[in-house]
Amino acid sequence: MSEEIDSDNELEENYYSYLNVPKDASSEQINNAYRKLSRMYHPDKHMEAENKQKAELMFNRTKKAYEVLSDPHKRAIYDSVGEKGLRTDGWELVQRQKTPAEIREEYLRLAEAAEERKLLQSTNPRGNVTINVNATEIFSPYDESEFPRIEVSSMSISQSIEAPITRTDTMTLSGNLMSSNGNGSGGFVICGRRLLNKGWLELDVGAGNGLLVGIKGGRTLSSLVTMNAGTSVNFRENGVIPGIFSTLAVQLDKHTLGSLTLNVGGQASMTTQVDRNGERHAWSTSFVIGSPHIYFSIAYTHKMIENELKLKAVAKVGTFGFMAEYGAEKKISKYSSVFAAVSIGVPTGVILKFKVIRSQQSYVFPIHLSEEIVPAAVFYATVTPVIVWFFVKKSIIDPMLAERKNIEIEKTKRTNEQRMAQKRLEAKAAVELMQHTYERIVEEEKERQGLVIVKATYGQTQESNQNEFVPEASIDVTIPVQCLVKDGTLEMFNTPKSDLPGFYDPCIGESKVLLINYMHNNANKSIVVKDTEAVRLPR
Repeated sequence: MSEEIDSDNELEENYYSYLNVPKDASSEQINNAYRKLSRMYHPDKHMEAENKQKAELMFNRTKKAYEVLSDPHKRAIYDSVGEKGLRTDGWELVQRQKTPAEIREEYLRLAEAAEERKLLQSTNPRGNVTINVNATEIFSPYDESEFPRIEVSSMSISQSIEAPITRTDTMTLSGNLMSSNGNGSGGFVICGRRLLNKGWLELDVGAGNGLLVGIKGGRTLSSLVTMNAGTSVNFRENGVIPGIFSTLAVQLDKHTLGSLTLNVGGQASMTTQVDRNGERHAWSTSFVIGSPHIYFSIAYTHKMIENELKLKAVAKVGTFGFMAEYGAEKKISKYSSVFAAVSIGVPTGVILKFKVIRSQQSYVFPIHLSEEIVPAAVFYATVTPVIVWFFVKKSIIDPMLAERKNIEIEKTKRTNEQRMAQKRLEAKAAVELMQHTYERIVEEEKERQGLVIVKATYGQTQESNQNEFVPEASIDVTIPVQCLVKDGTLEMFNTPKSDLPGFYDPCIGESKVLLINYMHNNANKSIVVKDTEAVRLPR
């Protein structure tokens, strides 16, 4: 597939919107919508040369939408991957006798074949930087006459790079460096992984604190049960340390996964864990019996999807003492998020944690505020991240995101400049061809005191006044909306309205609404709906 087809900035036709049918529309609904538009746009119904040319333009668009949605095979691909699925190289070789499910598999095969050329050139870098800061003198000063010292107590850096060899073989090179109290250490590991029929196999070779050799594997035992296991040998100056691990995971229900893990080696342990991940909530509990500690932990995450925010709480108790942690993770862009948490425990004291995640890279900053649970440390650890977040958001993040959004909008406009000019011409042609139908429907609705669209506007509203539209970013769609009225009823489905006949997108990348002022039973009413919001009038 070409880069143009794969581009996220290319706007695609929404055939469901154009025919004004739901995404689960039946064949009868699609046929009815096609016949309705054909009556308006068929070239034979227009005698003037100029109107006939416009009708041909609109009829061809109508015919194309109908051909895709009325064909189960084309519709299956369109529903799965959009318009680009119908333009994939080699698609014309697919046998029409295949079922829609087989068609989807065939498309994926063709897409994977096209992507395989890029595979050998791709890497998947992952990294983590952790900087531990000792700031305990702020709340427990050693000498009150001196300014409290803040020190970096330790630092660790880890990085890995994946190098796909084939579609089933991957080589990974990872390394780490650590410095603590003036002492440093490091190492590297080379991993070779192969995907098998129902699992995977991995061979590890590393060096650092002695030579390390290991082998791991995983297998799917059934649709609900998987098992991973491995063994390793670490050759050190003072002896050989073997290690064995095994994990059995069972899918308890649609959202719940249970696992049992056994580790035998330097620090032996047995872990029982249950994870439940729902749309709005996530729970995780684990019980660990091992050396040197035995403990129980529970973690809860509340997902605020609309705000792209996660609230997290963790509690852990065991032979080491106890620890409680609360915090929040906020997504600030498609690939970036920030996390802040306060950890309170014995014997750890109070720790403020900051984490910045950018794609596969993470930067962690644990700041040790006090060795004991000091109320002042807990208060400032809780309040400081909130104040810092609002300051950074207003002064850095919001301007950065606004600039990035403008760049993406301009890029989308340039990419689709010709297409949008064509869409505007099509919308103008559609409105002109609708004139006769519009007048007929208005007359019929007035006679029955039915639904008459007084004014309909589509586009972007003013920030200062949500009831007022931006003139250069909005269009009059009174005629197209009235032509959607049938037997006193207007129905629009939850698809983008910019692809409806007579519509186009007047402000690419911006939020849009549709304002409808209408009359029903001689009463004036109005309604405002979002771009992808369904509507049915009268209410």
